[in-house]
Parts: sequence; structure tokens; C-alpha cells
Amino acid sequence: MNKEEQLLQKRLAELSETAFARGIVTFSDFLNLNELNILHTTPKDMFPARYETYGGYGLSERQMVAFLPDALYYEYVYPVSAIEIRPVNRKFAEELTHRDYLGALMNLGIERCKLGDIMADDGRAVLFAKEELAAYITHELTRIRHTTVLAEQCTAAEFDYVPRYEELKGTVPSIRLDTVLSVAYPLSRSKLTSYIEGGKVFVNGKLITSNGCQIKESDRISIRGMGRLAYEGILSRTKKGRYMIAVRKYI
Repeated sequence: MNKEEQLLQKRLAELSETAFARGIVTFSDFLNLNELNILHTTPKDMFPARYETYGGYGLSERQMVAFLPDALYYEYVYPVSAIEIRPVNRKFAEELTHRDYLGALMNLGIERCKLGDIMADDGRAVLFAKEELAAYITHELTRIRHTTVLAEQCTAAEFDYVPRYEELKGTVPSIRLDTVLSVAYPLSRSKLTSYIEGGKVFVNGKLITSNGCQIKESDRISIRGMGRLAYEGILSRTKKGRYMIAVRKYI
């Protein structure tokens, strides 16, 4: 663990200690997959208060941590806002990518840790951000590249993002990480192994570097730079003892 990762671990431990000692809920900034892995692999005795994570919707990759006191007896709300970004005039709008949206936000002087996932789809984007920044973003974000945009805060009732996916099926000899990935990504075994051993694959937010990791139904797998998928389970078994499985590859 490098110095930056040690500082993150220390900061999370301090938030946990504050929640425990003062009996209040404390929240972190948004953590990326690497940072979430540090959270999940930190010895539990470093966190006197239990924790939960959330990023605004069920399949979020960037998530905020809530440290909860043992005596918590009331409901709490994550300080996360959903913001819809869309062109003012769709007819003259450019095709904007995730990088375009993120770049425009960075140009406003916003740190990446203050922003959650950005879902760009069908000519618009939905962004999750720390609640304290919502007013600033909706007021200041008026242009992305050459496209004039409108940013508006969404309520929970208005937010209905459902990620698109394709369902893929294939036969595998066992339900291991590398074989499940091979159904979604038609790459050689050595190529898939290099991704796994290179620290680019996360299962349910935890870094996995072993090809032989056993995958369970509903596990979510993220591959840095390639996307994410969900393992749906075994559909049937062939006469030769192989498994027909299904995965959802998000697009």
C-alpha cells in the first residue's frame, strides 16, 4: 500500500471513529473502485463503527461511505444529488461522451472525488454529485464543447435511470472469474489473465487478482477500461459436464 492509499485508510478510520464516538452518521467523498477495495480489505478493528456504501443507484461504481453509530435509531439520507444534463437545442447538439461531461466539470474546478458516476445516454447525461455542489453545477455548467446545455437537479421520483445491457450466453468448464469473463469478452485466456493479474478486475467492488476466483449468482464484475457485467447464473449443464451460463454486459 502506497502513501496515498495509507492516507485514505487513515481518513476512513477517522470518520468511523467520529461516528462511533459522537453517535452521528459520517460520510466520505465518492470512492473509486481501487479506494472501495481499500475500504473493504481494511481490518475491521480499524473501524469501530459499521459502514454502508451507496452511489445514487443500484449499479453505481463510484460510491460514498456512510459510517453508522451502533445506536442509530433514525433514518439517514446520503448527501448525494442527481443532476440531469441535456442540450438546450437537441437539433444542433454534438455527440457528447463521458469524457466530455467529466472534462467540463473538471474545468469548473470540481475535484473528481466530489463526483459519482456519470451516465451518458441518448443525448443526455445523469450525474451524481455531493449535495453541496448541486447548486453550483446547475448554475455554472452551461456549455460542453460547443454545445449549450442545461443542468437541472432531479428528485428521486424523477430519476429513472435503467442501464442498457445485452444478455450473453456461453458454455464454460467451471464458474471461475476468467471463464465468466470469456463469455462477455471474446479474448484469449492469456489476455484475460493479464487484466486480472494486472489489478484491473473487481468483483462486487473488491479487487480480485486470481483467475480461479469462484463467481456466484448476481455478482457484479467491473473491468477497468472495458466496462462491467453481472453474472446471472447457470442455465443448464451439458452432457460433457460443461455449464451453460448467462451474463449481463452493460453498454
